[in-house]
Amino acid sequence: MNFRQFAVNNVLRSKRTYVAHFLSSAFSVMIFFTYGLLAFHPNLKDGIVSTSGTLSMLGTMGMTISQYIVFIFSFFFLLYSVGAFIKTRKKEFGILLILGMSRKQLNRMLFIENILIGAAAILTGIGIGVVFSKLILLVSSKLLAVENGLPFYFPGKAMLLTAGSYAALFLLIAVFSSVMLRKGTLIDLVKAEESPKPHPKASPWLAILAVLLIVAGYGMVMIFAVRQIFSLTLLFGGVALVILGTYFLFTQFSVFFLRWLQKKQGYFYQRTNLLTISELLYRIKDNAVMFFLVSIISASAFTGIGTTLSIGDPGLSAMVNPYAYTYINYEEDQSANTKELQKIRNELEKAGVDYTEASVTPSYDDNGNKLIKLSDYNSLLRALGRPEESLSESEGILTPGTVSGKNKNKVNGIVNDQIEVITKDVQQNVKVIKAETFIAVPLSYGESLVVSDGLYDKMMNAQEEEILYQTYYTFSVADWKNTGELSKAIVNSINEGETEYGYYFESLYFSWKSAQQQNGILLIVSGLIGIVFFTFAASFIYFRLYSDLSRDEQQYRMIAKVGLSKRELRKIVTRQMIIMFFLPMLIAVVHSTVAFVALQQLVDFSILSHTVNIFIFFLTVQIIYFFVTRWRYLNRLYKTIE
Repeated sequence: MNFRQFAVNNVLRSKRTYVAHFLSSAFSVMIFFTYGLLAFHPNLKDGIVSTSGTLSMLGTMGMTISQYIVFIFSFFFLLYSVGAFIKTRKKEFGILLILGMSRKQLNRMLFIENILIGAAAILTGIGIGVVFSKLILLVSSKLLAVENGLPFYFPGKAMLLTAGSYAALFLLIAVFSSVMLRKGTLIDLVKAEESPKPHPKASPWLAILAVLLIVAGYGMVMIFAVRQIFSLTLLFGGVALVILGTYFLFTQFSVFFLRWLQKKQGYFYQRTNLLTISELLYRIKDNAVMFFLVSIISASAFTGIGTTLSIGDPGLSAMVNPYAYTYINYEEDQSANTKELQKIRNELEKAGVDYTEASVTPSYDDNGNKLIKLSDYNSLLRALGRPEESLSESEGILTPGTVSGKNKNKVNGIVNDQIEVITKDVQQNVKVIKAETFIAVPLSYGESLVVSDGLYDKMMNAQEEEILYQTYYTFSVADWKNTGELSKAIVNSINEGETEYGYYFESLYFSWKSAQQQNGILLIVSGLIGIVFFTFAASFIYFRLYSDLSRDEQQYRMIAKVGLSKRELRKIVTRQMIIMFFLPMLIAVVHSTVAFVALQQLVDFSILSHTVNIFIFFLTVQIIYFFVTRWRYLNRLYKTIE
């Protein structure tokens, strides 16, 4: 057996230890390949097709940036996992050095092992990516709203880019592994597993500080959302406090809590609690930083994916303009309105769609206040299915034209209850009796004041010269999400023949599809990155669990000699693994829930379904991963105590 075969056999003998490292590496390679598959697709070579040039640029840049993120994070993940493997194999390396292996040969052996695992991960990742490339393109075309789909092609460039990038990455990791092994003397390597661990300690003040920091961070985020104080300093400050509090939660509070349980003798000495709590105390202290990283990474994945799903919700488009169709004619000759409006009505009737038509003509006084006639406003309310309003000549209603204005009214209510309306000889103080929290006036990029018909007509009659104000025509359709073909037919009908006048036509369906396309870009970018992050986070737990396996085998072998049964062993190990697998995820779910509650304050539609679906998906994956790992881990321990 030559030296190369010796290195290969080392990898094969340690396949149980290396399996998470290998699978996570192969998965990151596959995700990187997926971004390349889309980036080099012939139909997307000039950028992701979109109704907006900005979105096309955003999509193309997003794919490129995502590749960098996955690549950089893969480097740190692989560096961490290699460091964990070196730590578990220090005694093995020490024995090899005693048997006559030189440091140079040891470094060479590690180098070959890392290259072998890297090559296998690259081939596996690219192979799986190619096998599922048709499915990937099908799903991507759906998310990106590409009407004719993305046909299959041979992704030669994506394969070369992925193979070259990760070959360089694994080569760099192999070099780093040799550098990490140079630390420590021979005696340190041999006795690495025999070094006693100090008793875990925690500061009660830092434990209390952890809770205070998290609560303060939550409070700042909720103030940002509920009070609509859109300050990046406030938002990032809240996030920073939560991150710092989470660090102290695992490094200080968890240790402090377990030490407190040890002092509760009635509970501590009950059945196997003594062994479970004592072992957990050391595990949590040793793995505190890993738990912290897993929590933050998982929370980032949950929140990022949830936010992008909310962006594609049809309710977001309806928040800006709730009408299925909006039409404006910009020409001085408004006679064309009748013809074009009739075309819209004809197409709606031809499709058998029930609709409600309304119109509004905003005007301005000398102070620049935008005025809306009450009868026009009530026609809009009827179209939206809302109750009509009534006003005296001295009363008015403020109605927002933007989402930020709507949110401001929701938080602050009526700020200025008296507005002076002036036009030539007419001067009237209008008392604001209500500040609406929904958008009724279409395409109104500012706040409007609804006044009585009498005051509105008086203001218009008093103007020195006749001013042409454009009328906004709206059509409300209940099932507007299924008006794709109808919207195209209306546009084609309006554009028939030569159009010598300027007009504006907006379809809520087209606006939603544009947002959905944008969401598809973001969902692919953030979704795949989030899944990669979650996979790496789960692998961290696996590494830490198996890095302590030899010590656990020795410990439980000794305890089994004094009467520890398999049932008791299973109970102890299951309790510890539940904490290791689900405590970081529980903290991540709590963090994400606060983020989603804050997000809910900023939108009118419910994001509960998106939130629940995300949690169910990742929790299901984690539960399956937990049972598989638990089964493999217990089998190893059962063999030890038999």
